[in-house]
Amino acid sequence: METKNIMIVGVGGQGSLLASKLLGYLFLKRGFDVKVSEVHGMSQRGGSVVTYVRFGDRVLSPVIDEGEADYIVSFELLEAARWLPFLKVGEGRIVTNTQKIDPMPVIIGAAEYPENLLEKMEAAGAKVDAIDCVSLAAQAGNIKAVNLVLLGRLSRYFDIPDEEWQSAIEANVPEKFLEVNRKAFELGRAV
Repeated sequence: METKNIMIVGVGGQGSLLASKLLGYLFLKRGFDVKVSEVHGMSQRGGSVVTYVRFGDRVLSPVIDEGEADYIVSFELLEAARWLPFLKVGEGRIVTNTQKIDPMPVIIGAAEYPENLLEKMEAAGAKVDAIDCVSLAAQAGNIKAVNLVLLGRLSRYFDIPDEEWQSAIEANVPEKFLEVNRKAFELGRAV
Protein backbone atom coordinates (compact mmCIF):
# COMPACT_ATOMS: atom_id res chain seq x y z
CA MET A 1 0.00 0.00 0.00
CA GLU A 2 1.17 3.49 -0.85
CA THR A 3 2.02 5.59 2.21
CA LYS A 4 -0.85 7.71 3.52
CA ASN A 5 -0.23 10.93 5.41
CA ILE A 6 -2.32 12.56 8.12
CA MET A 7 -1.41 15.88 9.72
CA ILE A 8 -3.02 16.80 13.03
CA VAL A 9 -2.87 20.54 13.64
CA GLY A 10 -4.15 22.83 16.33
CA VAL A 11 -3.29 24.86 19.36
CA GLY A 12 -1.38 23.46 22.32
CA GLY A 13 -3.47 21.61 24.88
CA GLN A 14 -6.28 20.52 22.56
CA GLY A 15 -5.49 16.81 22.53
CA SER A 16 -3.52 16.31 19.32
CA LEU A 17 -1.12 13.91 21.06
CA LEU A 18 -3.91 11.51 22.02
CA ALA A 19 -5.38 11.74 18.53
CA SER A 20 -2.06 10.90 16.85
CA LYS A 21 -1.33 8.11 19.35
CA LEU A 22 -4.76 6.58 18.76
CA LEU A 23 -4.37 6.72 14.96
CA GLY A 24 -0.88 5.22 15.17
CA TYR A 25 -2.20 2.38 17.31
CA LEU A 26 -5.12 1.74 14.94
CA PHE A 27 -2.95 1.52 11.82
CA LEU A 28 -0.29 -0.55 13.56
CA LYS A 29 -2.96 -3.06 14.62
CA ARG A 30 -4.05 -3.22 10.96
CA GLY A 31 -0.53 -4.41 10.06
CA PHE A 32 0.90 -1.23 8.55
CA ASP A 33 4.32 0.26 9.08
CA VAL A 34 3.54 3.42 11.06
CA LYS A 35 5.50 6.53 11.97
CA VAL A 36 4.08 9.12 14.36
CA SER A 37 5.98 12.35 14.93
CA GLU A 38 6.58 14.37 18.03
CA VAL A 39 4.64 17.57 18.58
CA HIS A 40 6.20 20.59 16.90
CA GLY A 41 5.46 24.06 18.24
CA MET A 42 4.61 25.80 21.47
CA SER A 43 2.37 23.05 22.75
CA GLN A 44 2.38 24.20 26.38
CA ARG A 45 1.86 27.87 25.60
CA GLY A 46 -1.25 27.75 23.43
CA GLY A 47 0.79 28.06 20.24
CA SER A 48 0.48 26.28 16.93
CA VAL A 49 1.24 22.53 17.04
CA VAL A 50 1.45 19.79 14.44
CA THR A 51 1.90 16.03 14.57
CA TYR A 52 2.30 13.65 11.66
CA VAL A 53 0.89 10.15 11.27
CA ARG A 54 2.19 8.19 8.28
CA PHE A 55 1.25 4.60 7.47
CA GLY A 56 1.68 2.14 4.62
CA ASP A 57 3.69 -0.91 3.57
CA ARG A 58 6.95 0.84 4.36
CA VAL A 59 7.36 4.30 5.88
CA LEU A 60 10.87 5.70 5.97
CA SER A 61 10.32 9.07 7.65
CA PRO A 62 7.78 10.51 10.10
CA VAL A 63 7.80 13.92 8.38
CA ILE A 64 5.21 15.13 5.86
CA ASP A 65 6.35 17.73 3.33
CA GLU A 66 4.31 20.35 1.49
CA GLY A 67 1.79 18.82 -0.90
CA GLU A 68 1.91 15.35 0.70
CA ALA A 69 -0.92 15.30 3.28
CA ASP A 70 -3.89 13.12 2.38
CA TYR A 71 -5.72 14.53 5.39
CA ILE A 72 -5.30 17.56 7.61
CA VAL A 73 -7.24 17.15 10.84
CA SER A 74 -7.54 20.57 12.43
CA PHE A 75 -8.70 21.52 15.91
CA GLU A 76 -9.05 25.18 14.94
CA LEU A 77 -10.02 27.01 11.75
CA LEU A 78 -6.97 29.27 11.33
CA GLU A 79 -4.65 26.29 11.85
CA ALA A 80 -6.42 24.47 9.00
CA ALA A 81 -5.73 27.45 6.73
CA ARG A 82 -2.15 27.84 7.96
CA TRP A 83 -1.23 24.26 6.99
CA LEU A 84 -3.15 24.23 3.67
CA PRO A 85 0.07 24.15 1.56
CA PHE A 86 0.77 20.65 2.97
CA LEU A 87 -2.46 19.20 1.54
CA LYS A 88 -2.28 17.10 -1.65
CA VAL A 89 -3.59 19.30 -4.42
CA GLY A 90 -6.95 18.09 -5.71
CA GLU A 91 -6.88 14.92 -3.58
CA GLY A 92 -6.40 15.89 0.03
CA ARG A 93 -9.15 16.62 2.52
CA ILE A 94 -9.33 18.90 5.52
CA VAL A 95 -11.43 17.73 8.47
CA THR A 96 -11.74 20.74 10.76
CA ASN A 97 -13.42 22.06 13.83
CA THR A 98 -15.11 25.41 13.17
CA GLN A 99 -13.79 26.85 16.45
CA LYS A 100 -11.78 30.06 16.28
CA ILE A 101 -9.03 30.65 18.84
CA ASP A 102 -7.33 34.04 18.67
CA PRO A 103 -3.55 33.77 18.25
CA MET A 104 -1.31 36.17 20.20
CA PRO A 105 -1.12 38.86 17.45
CA VAL A 106 -4.94 39.06 17.49
CA ILE A 107 -5.08 39.07 21.29
CA ILE A 108 -2.68 42.01 21.55
CA GLY A 109 -4.41 43.92 18.74
CA ALA A 110 -1.57 43.69 16.21
CA ALA A 111 -3.71 41.70 13.73
CA GLU A 112 -7.27 40.66 13.06
CA TYR A 113 -8.52 37.09 12.85
CA PRO A 114 -8.94 36.36 9.11
CA GLU A 115 -12.50 36.19 7.81
CA ASN A 116 -14.13 33.64 5.49
CA LEU A 117 -11.46 30.98 6.02
CA LEU A 118 -13.69 28.09 4.92
CA GLU A 119 -14.53 29.86 1.67
CA LYS A 120 -10.88 30.77 1.09
CA MET A 121 -9.70 27.18 1.61
CA GLU A 122 -12.39 25.85 -0.74
CA ALA A 123 -11.51 28.53 -3.32
CA ALA A 124 -7.90 27.27 -3.13
CA GLY A 125 -9.18 23.84 -4.18
CA ALA A 126 -9.33 22.12 -0.79
CA LYS A 127 -12.08 19.63 0.07
CA VAL A 128 -13.19 20.89 3.48
CA ASP A 129 -15.34 18.99 5.98
CA ALA A 130 -16.05 21.48 8.79
CA ILE A 131 -18.14 20.75 11.88
CA ASP A 132 -18.74 22.36 15.26
CA CYS A 133 -16.76 19.87 17.34
CA VAL A 134 -17.01 21.90 20.55
CA SER A 135 -20.82 21.58 20.63
CA LEU A 136 -20.63 17.87 19.90
CA ALA A 137 -17.97 17.34 22.59
CA ALA A 138 -20.16 19.23 25.08
CA GLN A 139 -23.08 17.01 24.06
CA ALA A 140 -20.87 13.99 24.78
CA GLY A 141 -20.18 15.34 28.27
CA ASN A 142 -16.81 17.16 28.06
CA ILE A 143 -15.66 19.94 25.72
CA LYS A 144 -12.14 18.52 25.93
CA ALA A 145 -13.31 15.56 23.82
CA VAL A 146 -13.03 17.62 20.60
CA ASN A 147 -10.17 15.32 19.52
CA LEU A 148 -12.44 12.26 19.52
CA VAL A 149 -15.19 14.15 17.68
CA LEU A 150 -12.62 14.96 14.98
CA LEU A 151 -11.44 11.35 14.84
CA GLY A 152 -15.04 10.20 14.53
CA ARG A 153 -15.47 12.52 11.57
CA LEU A 154 -12.17 11.37 10.03
CA SER A 155 -13.22 7.72 10.45
CA ARG A 156 -15.90 8.26 7.79
CA TYR A 157 -13.14 8.44 5.16
CA PHE A 158 -11.62 5.05 6.01
CA ASP A 159 -13.00 1.60 5.35
CA ILE A 160 -12.26 0.42 8.88
CA PRO A 161 -14.92 -1.32 11.00
CA ASP A 162 -16.23 0.58 14.00
CA GLU A 163 -15.05 -2.22 16.32
CA GLU A 164 -11.43 -1.48 15.39
CA TRP A 165 -11.86 2.23 16.13
CA GLN A 166 -13.52 1.35 19.45
CA SER A 167 -10.67 -1.00 20.33
CA ALA A 168 -8.12 1.76 19.62
CA ILE A 169 -10.09 4.19 21.80
CA GLU A 170 -10.25 1.64 24.63
CA ALA A 171 -6.50 0.99 24.40
CA ASN A 172 -5.53 4.68 24.47
CA VAL A 173 -8.07 6.51 26.63
CA PRO A 174 -8.01 6.22 30.45
CA GLU A 175 -11.00 4.25 31.69
CA LYS A 176 -12.51 7.14 33.63
CA PHE A 177 -12.82 9.12 30.35
CA LEU A 178 -13.77 6.20 28.13
CA GLU A 179 -17.54 6.70 28.05
CA VAL A 180 -17.33 10.40 27.16
CA ASN A 181 -14.71 9.77 24.48
CA ARG A 182 -16.69 6.92 22.91
CA LYS A 183 -19.75 9.13 22.77
CA ALA A 184 -17.73 12.02 21.28
CA PHE A 185 -16.34 9.69 18.60
CA GLU A 186 -19.83 8.41 17.71
CA LEU A 187 -21.25 11.95 17.51
CA GLY A 188 -18.43 12.99 15.17
CA ARG A 189 -18.95 9.91 13.04
CA ALA A 190 -22.73 10.37 12.85
CA VAL A 191 -23.11 14.02 11.79
